[in-house]
Amino acid sequence: MLSIEDVKVSYNKSQIINGVSLSISQGDKVCLMGRNGVGKTTLLKSILGILLPNDGKISFEDAPITKMKTYKRSRLGLAYVPQGREIIPMLTVKENLHLGCMAHYPSEGEKLTEEVLRYFPSLVEHLDRKGGVLSGGQQQQLAIARALMSKPKILFLDEPSEGIQPNIVSEIAQILRRINEEKGISIFIVEQNLEFASKVADSFMVMEKGSIIKQGNFADVSLEDVKRFLTI
Repeated sequence: MLSIEDVKVSYNKSQIINGVSLSISQGDKVCLMGRNGVGKTTLLKSILGILLPNDGKISFEDAPITKMKTYKRSRLGLAYVPQGREIIPMLTVKENLHLGCMAHYPSEGEKLTEEVLRYFPSLVEHLDRKGGVLSGGQQQQLAIARALMSKPKILFLDEPSEGIQPNIVSEIAQILRRINEEKGISIFIVEQNLEFASKVADSFMVMEKGSIIKQGNFADVSLEDVKRFLTI
């Protein structure tokens, strides 16, 4: 589905991503881990077109998208939940949701809202509340729900557990698994919370200094083993 081949990304004269290659198939649940500053978000943004690689190739469903604009990648089925959520605080929950489909499916707002909210029952009673007054966990659920409004094929999430209470983090993990199982949407998360990552993803990759230094399946290693890779 998504293929990344020898991608390199630089800021000014500093190379941040050093020839990363990876692939995501339909239905995959993948977690990219690593310490702060190793290039995880940079890699994510290069996949989404927010940053353009200096070298390498990115393909989606066998078509090249390396230089494609972000909105065109979104139209193909790549959706993004950024770190910090970035909901619109002065808009209501319902209005935030409708933003997610406005560019591609403007006439399907009500239908998609009803469909998406099956996964987020805690948002139903808050549809007319401003996004800015929601709790952090509710805002994160809203951000995920908004991304689903674009009918994605791959959902990318950057640190989705950050700053959220443990019980809500566990609930979000269950929601993401359910979305994956019922809709076949691939999940790609950038995450440092190992427990959450192992509940959502089946496979992991560890990044260090802009390169993938370890990858495998959570089922084949203990969380302590994975944690050791993160402290290299």
